[in-house]
Amino acid sequence: MRRILVVEDNALNLELLRDWLEAEGYQVASAENLQQAFSAIQEQPPDAILLDVQLGVEDGLSIASWIRRQPALCHIPVIAVTAHAMMTEQDRIFQAGCNAYVPKPVNFKLLNEQLERWLALPSGCQSKE
Repeated sequence: MRRILVVEDNALNLELLRDWLEAEGYQVASAENLQQAFSAIQEQPPDAILLDVQLGVEDGLSIASWIRRQPALCHIPVIAVTAHAMMTEQDRIFQAGCNAYVPKPVNFKLLNEQLERWLALPSGCQSKE
């Protein structure tokens, strides 16, 4: 069973993503802030990460940047799930190392397509779209 880490500080969004992922057959771990996310990734690296870009006052993209610098983790697909989907934000999302993004409110068909796409790739270090 594939394990997805959801990094999301909004309880309702987290619950919605968790419920959908579990219904799709994924094992779900969650983190509400950067510290929890870094710990979760180091303790048990997930198969993919769904990442909220804005975690309160914290920049969620720092997780994507950090993962891409870690040889043992750089293969993990990171999908930004964000309300910030303007073109300038898209550039920032990809420059940070995210593979893809899904705008909020979440289109679950699109999210499913992105998960299937990135989880199907060989386990070498990921590159963006």
